[in-house]
Amino acid sequence: MNIILKKLNNRNTILVVALLLGFSLGDYAKLLQPYTIFILGLVMTFSLTGLHTKDFFPLKEVINPIITGTILNYLVFGISVITSAYFLIPDKDIFIGFVVIVASPPGVAIIPFSHIVKGNIKYSILGVFGAFLAAVFLAPIIIKTFSGNDSVKALDIFILMFKVIIVPLLLSRLLLMAKTVTTVEKIRGRIVDYGFALIIFTAVGLNRNVFFSDIETVLKVSAVLVISTFGIGWLFKKIAKLFKIPDSIRHPQTLLLTIKSSGFSVVTAFQLFGKKAAVPSAVLAVIVLLYLLYFIFIEERTQRH
Repeated sequence: MNIILKKLNNRNTILVVALLLGFSLGDYAKLLQPYTIFILGLVMTFSLTGLHTKDFFPLKEVINPIITGTILNYLVFGISVITSAYFLIPDKDIFIGFVVIVASPPGVAIIPFSHIVKGNIKYSILGVFGAFLAAVFLAPIIIKTFSGNDSVKALDIFILMFKVIIVPLLLSRLLLMAKTVTTVEKIRGRIVDYGFALIIFTAVGLNRNVFFSDIETVLKVSAVLVISTFGIGWLFKKIAKLFKIPDSIRHPQTLLLTIKSSGFSVVTAFQLFGKKAAVPSAVLAVIVLLYLLYFIFIEERTQRH
């Protein structure tokens, strides 16, 4: 019984179940859509409790991972996604969905997965933190530049970023106070996993007609994301080895390059552009899961040899 419960509470199982429920019970997704921004705020707040003040000292070790993480997560990943989507995606709403993905911060899964493959945890924490803060300022610029949608104002995007990044960051500091930190550590994983699952269920449910009736679009969306995760990740690994970057740094750098927060991009797409723009983010959730499993398999196999 304990084994079954452990499997059911596994992050990957929860995501798969959320996807299946989205396809089968998608009519109920519209009930959750108005609340996705609050769910995201809760998920972000508990996710950011994994960042501790001590991780930002000494200051001389902070600058490089913050700048590198931001460049990899926005510039390099962004060029790959925007270029691929430009040539493969004719639908404007779907293309805007990719723009939102580029503008979104990295996924916090980068930190635990860096640990699994023996990467430098502090480097991954600082890289994620730097890219998160950069999203507040870069997201309005990226979305306004590439979306071609004049009805969305840069100030509105900035306010949304403030709500879902800065406010949760401040709230996470309160949760790390001595009286609450133990409880937070115990429940953080479950809240993040199930909150993320609700967001993915909503995105899939609202767009299940696209998944069922427009297979060509889904395949093109998947192609763009596979190129920008598996393809770019493989290429970066080759370049990193050429420049003799140690594995402890290469691992978090690769994850910072390839992993975006699909839950964040889903909600941002909903809030700014509507449900169709969330299709790429729904597919992204699956691609990220597959890439993380592939990444662990390849790196652990390499370490054994």
